[in-house]
Amino acid sequence: MIDLFSGLDAWVVVSLVLALTFVLAFEFINGFHDTANAVATVIYTKAMPPHLAVFFSGVFNFLGVLLGGVGVAYAIVHLLPVELLINVNTGHGLAMVFSLLAAAITWNLGTWYFGIPASSSHTLIGSILGVGLANALISDIPLGDGVNWQKAIDIGMSLVLSPMAGFAVAALVLLGLKWWRPLSKMHKTPEQRRKLDDKKHPPFWNRLVLVISAMGVSFVHGSNDGQKGIGLIMLVLIGIVPAKFVLDLNSTTYQIERTRDATLHLSQFYQRNEATLGEYLALGKAKSSDLPEQFSCNPQQTEPTIAALQSSLKGVTDYRDLNAEKRVEVRRYLLCLDDTAKKVGKLPGLEPREKADLEKLRKDLTATTEYAPFWVIVAVALALGLGTMVGWKRVVLTVGEKIGKQGMTYAQGMSAQITAACAIGMANVFSLPVSTTHVLSSGVAGTMVANKSGLQGGTVRTILLAWVLTLPATVGLSAGLFWLATKAIS
Repeated sequence: MIDLFSGLDAWVVVSLVLALTFVLAFEFINGFHDTANAVATVIYTKAMPPHLAVFFSGVFNFLGVLLGGVGVAYAIVHLLPVELLINVNTGHGLAMVFSLLAAAITWNLGTWYFGIPASSSHTLIGSILGVGLANALISDIPLGDGVNWQKAIDIGMSLVLSPMAGFAVAALVLLGLKWWRPLSKMHKTPEQRRKLDDKKHPPFWNRLVLVISAMGVSFVHGSNDGQKGIGLIMLVLIGIVPAKFVLDLNSTTYQIERTRDATLHLSQFYQRNEATLGEYLALGKAKSSDLPEQFSCNPQQTEPTIAALQSSLKGVTDYRDLNAEKRVEVRRYLLCLDDTAKKVGKLPGLEPREKADLEKLRKDLTATTEYAPFWVIVAVALALGLGTMVGWKRVVLTVGEKIGKQGMTYAQGMSAQITAACAIGMANVFSLPVSTTHVLSSGVAGTMVANKSGLQGGTVRTILLAWVLTLPATVGLSAGLFWLATKAIS
């Protein structure tokens, strides 16, 4: 990290520091905004004292970021169309990053202030979509090309379906517990436990499950939401200091050879499937001289792109040996080949085995572009972990008492937390961003319905309203800020 600022103009250094501060501020706010969802049930049921619950939640959030990988990070990054990612300049990159971060932070702080369990995931995704759409309008690009809509649809489905799954599964888990142990003390609320048993804490096994599941939610939250911060920082670094971060400069000779071999195997794959893909990729028709000066991704230019990439990587054993322009060029080629391969994988006519082979080739292609330096992961982990330790009180009461008409029982807390931990963990496996807030809140609501406690209409309406409004509000806010920023730059 020490050489990050070497050779940069003073204004670029200031801009970079500000942008990184904005991202870490977003993650800090995300920490205290979403922490309540991880610790609400364990605090409300008095399974852990608040200070201990919040501290250990912060620790597990930190560990989740460290061990979570970067799959979700790049799912977020690739919401933006590949053309915007490969052709961004420093001024444009600054406008993009500051606009989406300002919109996301503003909405997160507003909903936190009013104690509304809103989603940081929705907030960030809406902000990114707003920037992409505004860029399309400003650049006279069709709106259909302004955002990677296929990725947006995939993420949108995960955001919509995960709360529904949380509601249903948590309800079923609670019904299972009631069927298994109908007379158990786990079906008491903390208030009933205090009055009837004169005990402050849950029964031992219930307490243990509540604590473990709460830490599980914290860990998977750190893994999922922390990766969003990692993705944002990589957007900042690639947009502002591309020469240092467009490729992983720490890639080994083996990794570079693996990338080069992937392009060769990709070419062989296309030749092998020429009968199916020949027309779509213009196989045998395009030449290297056909590549435009202002590079854009076009499936019809796949063969020239492969040839140009192989030429650029010929004899390269260390990315540091490439000059700044060559590094940017190599990344452009890799992103475009990956984008085309992704589109090819969705075409009819390819056998399932061939599609599986293509997915493996895509992973090899992006091995040295989809990465994050260790200091980035640690910085995001610290910001999220420290943020977790403050600001949690506003939302705990909402989750614990204001969703249902009655207080939450220990069994309800366990059901909601176990469901949330499993759902978010599965999303991490498939590199899909989901909302911890909505999964857990809907899980609590599901247990209230299953317990015949009823729901408080006012709170549910407020949560649903925040859920519905977050995307359009952040899209509009970030788009407006991006438009103003680009006007100011020009």
